[in-house]
Amino acid sequence: MFEKITIIGMGLIGSSLARAIREHGLATKLVAADTSEEVCEKVRALGIADVATTDIAKSVISSDLVILAVPIGAIKAVAGQICPFLAPNAALTDVCSVKGAVLEAVEPFLPESVDFVPAHPIAGTEHSGPDSGFAELFAGRWCILTPPPSTSIRAVEKVSKFWEGCGAKIEIMEAGHHDLVLAITSHLPHLIAYTIVGTADELEDDIKSEVIKFSASGFRGFTRIAASDPIVWRDVFLNNKESVLEILQRFSEDLAAMQKAIRRGDSQYIESAFTRTRAIRKEITEMGPEGYPSPKQMPRDQQD
Repeated sequence: MFEKITIIGMGLIGSSLARAIREHGLATKLVAADTSEEVCEKVRALGIADVATTDIAKSVISSDLVILAVPIGAIKAVAGQICPFLAPNAALTDVCSVKGAVLEAVEPFLPESVDFVPAHPIAGTEHSGPDSGFAELFAGRWCILTPPPSTSIRAVEKVSKFWEGCGAKIEIMEAGHHDLVLAITSHLPHLIAYTIVGTADELEDDIKSEVIKFSASGFRGFTRIAASDPIVWRDVFLNNKESVLEILQRFSEDLAAMQKAIRRGDSQYIESAFTRTRAIRKEITEMGPEGYPSPKQMPRDQQD
């Protein structure tokens, strides 16, 4: 599909992409770039790329597809480094879970001959690093593309075919709409998980130890995502501030209403709310096979 692909950033997503590219034969040559020599050494040891280098700028020379798999906070600096070296007619994409801020960071550096097709694969685990990747991560998952109006149809088709080649399904939407949708489906759950673990950590020592010891499946399962990379999620919240704050305000109002119902002993309100949300949860689980990979495709602790 491509002569040369460069992936910049070899964490969970980058290393999973490298494995998927290898497995599905999507590139003649695959270059992995990362600022950490230790990470590059690991990539070489794993054999998941033809070249692993810390020279970010030179890694993109002659590549017809370049993938930015770095945290949102690093996008602007990386774009400034690589854009002067991008080949004419190359396609540039990314994997960040916030799209508006990514467009703002990249577009000032983008050559006229290069198209940027922002992408967000709805896939991941709480693990990080090149060891944690696996080729099946994107199988059956949605990948949302948010190309700006100036992007050529050719580039959108090229990037779409790439993600489809990795096993993903494609949805195209406007960047601002994406950021609002993801604020409630992904960003708010992470924020709550991090916060509730923080609340548990501030309890008295004897209670805290018992919380850890007797964590039921609900607490353990829900807070799993609080083990995610703190730098990645710090950048997500800072770069999707408006959407996250809007959804957080709505959630706070609903939580306050539930708090009032519990205080007043309003069983009808509580049961009605739980019945409605249970039905919504059932709809989500029923569409699972269409939106998510089969649980058999990945280890239990890596299901997202």
